[in-house]
Amino acid sequence: MGQVSMTVNGKLRKSSVDPRVLLVHFLRDQLRLTGTHVGCDTSQCGACTVLLDGRSAKSCTIFAVQADGSSVTTIEGLAPEGRLHPLQEGFWEEHGLQCGYCTPGMIMAAVTLLKDTPQPSEREIREGISGNFCRCTGYQHIVNAIQHAAGR
Repeated sequence: MGQVSMTVNGKLRKSSVDPRVLLVHFLRDQLRLTGTHVGCDTSQCGACTVLLDGRSAKSCTIFAVQADGSSVTTIEGLAPEGRLHPLQEGFWEEHGLQCGYCTPGMIMAAVTLLKDTPQPSEREIREGISGNFCRCTGYQHIVNAIQHAAGR
């Protein structure tokens, strides 16, 4: 067992962790932050996307010990103070979800997209979320939701 210390959603978290534990499992199982989803276990779907030191990252590709000393933001930490983040608002207003399983990862990927490209074109949005799969929506409403957020 190793010791990890990281800031998760603004709070310093210290814990013992097996070196083989993935960040996604650490977040879900040890910290009980279940908004980060496990979708494929092969880094293909993006449901596990979080912000690691301010950049979107697939948490199923990172060991928890690799995040030691880092800052992690999950979907639960995206909107402190109980107000929706503009991307969450966009997904609500533009019906950017159906089952919702991919939504947290999609939103976290879009955070980095909008940080890098504040006014993305539809093509840039589609490229920016290309590492995240949605099996329900056909993506148009997701694109609309990200455009909605970019307008804010």
